Amino acid sequence: MNCKVEKTKNENEVKLEITVESTKFEDAIKKVYFKSAKYFNIPGFRKGKAPMQIVEKYYGKEIFYEDAFNEVAQEALEEAVKENKVEVVSRPDIEITQIEKGKDLIFTAVMQTKPEAQLGKYKGIEIKKIEYNVTDHDIEHELGHMQEHNARIISVEDRPVESGDIATIDFEGFVDGKAFEGGKAEKHELEIGSNTFIPGFEDQVIGMKIDEEKDIKVKFPEEYFSKELAGKDATFKVKVHEIKKKELPALDDEFAKDVSEFDTLKELKESIKEKQQKQNDEKAKYETQEAVIKEVCKNIKVEIPSGMIELETDNMLKEMEQRLSYQGLKLEQYLKMMKKTKEDITKEYEPQAIEAIKTRLALEAVIKAEKIEATDEEVDEKIKEMAKNYGKENDEEFIKNERVRNYIKEGIASEKAMEFLVKNAKIK
Repeated sequence: MNCKVEKTKNENEVKLEITVESTKFEDAIKKVYFKSAKYFNIPGFRKGKAPMQIVEKYYGKEIFYEDAFNEVAQEALEEAVKENKVEVVSRPDIEITQIEKGKDLIFTAVMQTKPEAQLGKYKGIEIKKIEYNVTDHDIEHELGHMQEHNARIISVEDRPVESGDIATIDFEGFVDGKAFEGGKAEKHELEIGSNTFIPGFEDQVIGMKIDEEKDIKVKFPEEYFSKELAGKDATFKVKVHEIKKKELPALDDEFAKDVSEFDTLKELKESIKEKQQKQNDEKAKYETQEAVIKEVCKNIKVEIPSGMIELETDNMLKEMEQRLSYQGLKLEQYLKMMKKTKEDITKEYEPQAIEAIKTRLALEAVIKAEKIEATDEEVDEKIKEMAKNYGKENDEEFIKNERVRNYIKEGIASEKAMEFLVKNAKIK
């Protein structure tokens, strides 16, 4: 394989002319034939048993060209990009210029390349100091969560339902006098005030007594997920079977002993404060970095290729699909619910994609300007940490993998560049 590289008239774009030896292309044709032979049904031969020459004569010699091209082109392109150190940021625009058995395969690939950002002001960036201090309210709020988590649930028999109670109810819903699907349940536990039911439902359960039956009238929200019920008036026949309430433990030293390793409530509060302050400091650090790099990006000059934005938005969509899958949703279902198209979401992601690309390019420019690099020791340490997290401590192939090492090296350098920018910023 050999490759010629030339710049096109467009900025940040190259054209690669790649030649694959005829012998390699013919090997690919044979490989494709053996993969697909079973599908050919030619008179005079059992299905899948016709020789390659007969198949080519019957269907035309070009029958295997497309698949053979796909068999060798991707590998050849990757090799050409690597050998010529081309930093590609778009999908290739492929054009075949010669494809014939017995001859070299020749094709061109036009691709956009990574632009280099020109730094403006990046030292002495002025931003406001960002800090978050833990308040007494924050600590009390956390203690409240701990109380809720350790609360006892006790039965109530001497009064009607109150806000905060857990009511065990039967219910059945009707719209226009007809029961609707999914509107019925028995012995359902409903926490009053949780707002998990249709607006107005829980409020009307308040005041009901054990064994009391009541018709509750509500209206489904206009944006309700079921179109058949959205905006409709409904009546629920409800019966209360049981009333329970949460009994919160007292906030004292005994509580601290029960829920933590501490002997006193004072020690528990100090631990909560320390933990929350650590989280707040991390949040402030992240937001400070965001504020600094945002200002640096305002000062850089760079033309971002369209293909680079396209790949970034594609990656964002893939991440979105993954997040939705964790919730049991497919992208198509989500788009239908939101009344949007894939193109709409892609368009919405574009500003975010551009910002992410600018951030990376700005950090790369700072790394180059300040000669920042990751040491072998730092890379080794990070790889050991990753290997441990992935259960690959003894996987030499993973530990010595060049791609993994380069990825980690770039990540460490970017972290150092960000630290450099913050250190040299004017924080007031």
